[in-house]
Amino acid sequence: MELRQLFAPADLLVGFDPMDKWDAIARLVEHLVAQGKLPLGAASAVVEQVLARERSMSTGMERGIAIPHAAVEQADHVVACMGIVQRERGLDFGSIDGQPTRIVVLLVIPRSQKLLHIRTLADMARVLGNDTVRETIIAAADSARAWESLASGDAATRR
Repeated sequence: MELRQLFAPADLLVGFDPMDKWDAIARLVEHLVAQGKLPLGAASAVVEQVLARERSMSTGMERGIAIPHAAVEQADHVVACMGIVQRERGLDFGSIDGQPTRIVVLLVIPRSQKLLHIRTLADMARVLGNDTVRETIIAAADSARAWESLASGDAATRR
């Protein structure tokens, strides 16, 4: 899946400043509801499903990336948003490498589309695994610049 199509510029939240990973997940789901990407009535169920997934095993990856996600009945297509934590201390997400998280990507995927779930996670890891792309996104002054960095990184890694 092309990340430029998955994310609109407004879905990259520059200066994201949650209290902890649980607050980050709730805020990102709220964003998807506010943007009309998830139905209002689905918010609490989606939050609970993402939290249950997170409690079973941390989605904190390496290199300052966390990708909380869940396959849910409440979505009919993949929706996503990204919180960009710009404070130096980052966010504790229980990452594999013990490093603070700076980019939190929430993926909500229809339960019926498991293969798409795996491919989308792989695409996110491929693009955000690039140090330059990741650092440019973290340093972005606004959502439009962060999106441009993500889109450029996505295009470059597809070549």
